[in-house]
Amino acid sequence: MRERIRRYAFRGVLVAMSAGAAYYLLFGGVYSVLDVEDLKKQRHEAISRIDSLIATTDSLAQRGDSLAEDPLAIEQTAREEYGLIREGEVLVRFRGGEEELSDPESVTELDE
Repeated sequence: MRERIRRYAFRGVLVAMSAGAAYYLLFGGVYSVLDVEDLKKQRHEAISRIDSLIATTDSLAQRGDSLAEDPLAIEQTAREEYGLIREGEVLVRFRGGEEELSDPESVTELDE
């Protein structure tokens, strides 16, 4: 009878220790399963942000190279973004909100 009680007690302790270890693995320790999932999500967001920044950097580098080497690109930027005109040209602007200078169709050139 005593041997039987000892076996049940041993099994009970073993089950309790296993349950405690499983709980500790899932929710305890430095990084629980929930923390690891949050870290995976943060890592994915950081990688997406890095990819976006790399694309932006490449685009700006390409535009900088274009402006450094191509006089027509400089003229186009000056006309579209800053509303500059050549000597003898007349700039006609139509009121249209924020699209005033960004829309090339809103700027009309007249030769005199």
